[in-house]
Amino acid sequence: MLHGVSFAAGRGKRTAIVGPSGAGKSTILALIERFYDPTSGAVRFGGVDVRQLDRVELRSQIGYVEQDAPVLAGSIRQNLLLGSPDATDAECVEVLHAVNLGEVLERSPEGLDAAVGEDGVMLSGGERQRLAIARALLAAPPVLLLDESTSSLDGLNEQMLREAIDAVAENRSLIVIAHRLSTVVDSDQIVVVDHGRVVGVGTHSELVASTPLYRDLAKHQLLV
Repeated sequence: MLHGVSFAAGRGKRTAIVGPSGAGKSTILALIERFYDPTSGAVRFGGVDVRQLDRVELRSQIGYVEQDAPVLAGSIRQNLLLGSPDATDAECVEVLHAVNLGEVLERSPEGLDAAVGEDGVMLSGGERQRLAIARALLAAPPVLLLDESTSSLDGLNEQMLREAIDAVAENRSLIVIAHRLSTVVDSDQIVVVDHGRVVGVGTHSELVASTPLYRDLAKHQLLV
């Protein structure tokens, strides 16, 4: 349950939501998408209470990449076109390069038609996650929600994911649930949540100085 949570995520800005397990991070994303409505207060999209918007229309404006985003058996192209069936090959290639997946196209002469295997078994964990981001990005939503689980990523894949996050933040509101702070330390703002309440909002350096919970998280991850 959330209590008095309040923050704004502006267009072209990266907002990270961090906190311990059960703090309410996923609940915030669920409210944005209107999986349920708040019992008090409001979630506003472009200044309009989302309860006044049709759910289908609202969700068409939001891209969502979950922690274990599915990759389906088939080709790279088929995975990308799930949400954007009319996208061109050029758009598919462009979005793959935007999330640092250009090299995947070069592994096989089949390019976009290269198979990814059952559940994406022919891709690494980091590549599967970036392919899911590319799929969401291809639809060009003004808001992108990213529940990024980086616990299984090595240093190189984590850095590539971080660069992918940088790329997708341009010209849209990006809200990221961060499990590894190193992927979001350069966010425009970081919202620290604990027991359903916001206990700090600011940049990495501001929160290290002002918010004990964030400072402890950063110390545990060797970021201070």
